[in-house]
Amino acid sequence: MPASLYCYAWDLSGEAGRANRDCIHDLGIGGISLATSYHAGRFLRPGAADAKVVFPEDGTVYFRPRGTYGRLEPLVARVTREEDVLAGLVADGRFAVYGWTVLLHNTRLGSLHPDLVVRNAWGDPLYYSLCPSQPEVRRYAVTLCADLAAHYPLAGLALETPGFLPFVHGYHHEFAQIPGNPWMNTMLGLCFCEACAEGARRAGIDVEGLRRRIRDAVHGYMSGPATVEADMAMHWLMADLVLDAELGAFLRWRCTVVSALVAEIRSAVDARTKVSVIHSVQRPSAAAWSEGSDLAGLARACGSLELCFYEPDVDRVLADYYDCRRRAGPEAEIRAILRPGHPDTANEAELVAAVRGLAAQGVEHFAFYNFGMLRPHNLDWVRTALAVVSGGAA
Repeated sequence: MPASLYCYAWDLSGEAGRANRDCIHDLGIGGISLATSYHAGRFLRPGAADAKVVFPEDGTVYFRPRGTYGRLEPLVARVTREEDVLAGLVADGRFAVYGWTVLLHNTRLGSLHPDLVVRNAWGDPLYYSLCPSQPEVRRYAVTLCADLAAHYPLAGLALETPGFLPFVHGYHHEFAQIPGNPWMNTMLGLCFCEACAEGARRAGIDVEGLRRRIRDAVHGYMSGPATVEADMAMHWLMADLVLDAELGAFLRWRCTVVSALVAEIRSAVDARTKVSVIHSVQRPSAAAWSEGSDLAGLARACGSLELCFYEPDVDRVLADYYDCRRRAGPEAEIRAILRPGHPDTANEAELVAAVRGLAAQGVEHFAFYNFGMLRPHNLDWVRTALAVVSGGAA
């Protein structure tokens, strides 16, 4: 059963990293999806004997770029300046190596180039989200992927955040004394930068009227005394999607922007390198439209989807798969990403059931997230699940 394990460069560098590669190989996992472009965060490492907590540099890359970039230029992370982990992993020869590439979630670049980020209906910049409608942003994303694939013999690329990030995305120290809800958060995250506004106008959308309605509606709600609960807010959002024709057209137009960017990347990358899309951070996957992700459009653009089935039980995993398959169409390759243990899988039996259930539906490639953040017994669950699906003992 083809499988890969998501990993960070700091978990595969130095002597400890070489031991970790041996551990992964001993698990029977033949692939490693290495973060080749990533954002900041605070990462807890249960199995590490040295540093238990890592704060990686924001918006950096974990390969050594050689391409010709425009205004947006990649910054090489310190760990990669010291050791080209990706090159070492390829040279190891035991693994199919995939470049897990975060594209437009980049606060470092957004802060340096605020004219290229998502701008909401008030013109507020969302610094963590580069806008895919901006030509310079598209140039950066395409060049990054082509550069990576041209200089490292990778089995494939897994593209994360090729579109518009949601308003709620775990930004450092978020403050609000009004609770968020699905309707408000969606409206606060829609981009009306000049590139989006111009593109929407060309598509025949009254973008100024839409922006004005969103501003008025959200301001009216925020200024009032009532607090809407999530279930009611979801119905507000559904009503707006059905009854506001311009909003629906605008959201569908955004999907074409993202699918076209993925198609550009697929065209720029050598045909021998697989290109897959991790379509969303949303749960369930049906909410991916808020990021401009249309599964059918993305499947047409690159042929392969690597989807996060981050759910607490096998029924929800299989339900999400069903919905993704019906949206993507029968020809699209769907690869599955699962998280063994917290916050999804309660025990080994649940992971085995999820892998078995997805395999029965036709999934042929599994990935597991994330080596450095999993406890040792969670890795043992992966070994068991793969053995069961490959015909080993139950």
